[in-house]
Amino acid sequence: MTRSLGLLVVLAATWLLLSGIYDHSLLYWLGGGSVIACVVLAIRMDLVDHEGVPLDLGWRILIYWPWLFWEIVKANIDVVGRLLRPTPAISPTLIRTMPLQRTDLGKVIYGNSITLTPGTFSIDIDHEHGILVHALSKEGAEGVLTDDMNRRCAGLESRSLREEAGVE
Repeated sequence: MTRSLGLLVVLAATWLLLSGIYDHSLLYWLGGGSVIACVVLAIRMDLVDHEGVPLDLGWRILIYWPWLFWEIVKANIDVVGRLLRPTPAISPTLIRTMPLQRTDLGKVIYGNSITLTPGTFSIDIDHEHGILVHALSKEGAEGVLTDDMNRRCAGLESRSLREEAGVE
């Protein structure tokens, strides 16, 4: 029930922010109806769980997003600098990194964070061998191997999230 209400609040807030119209009561009724219909549909499809509505990430994700945004900005500057040189300074590299996350949601967040950062791309996630990552340069590969992002993503997982996922 808590996750359903959380989904309702997030969808309603998103609808309000994206609509940009705050003076028509008919639109409020239509928006509210569509939000309620989406939540009911998600419940019927059994999508309201710890992965579909990860409320346990809570305040941790609010700290992680600005850090990830800054990493994306730095990686963009690095990639553009490499590609604008007269002879592009790229050295494509494949590496494997072992995720420190214990839940599937944590591993997905880590893999997506790698992919969002320009110059690196998560190719495959394997429980035994870790995540296969393609990096545009050796320096980018070394950045992934420092495990800073890995540790930060592992820090997003709470005890209750791991317990719900059946880990621990």
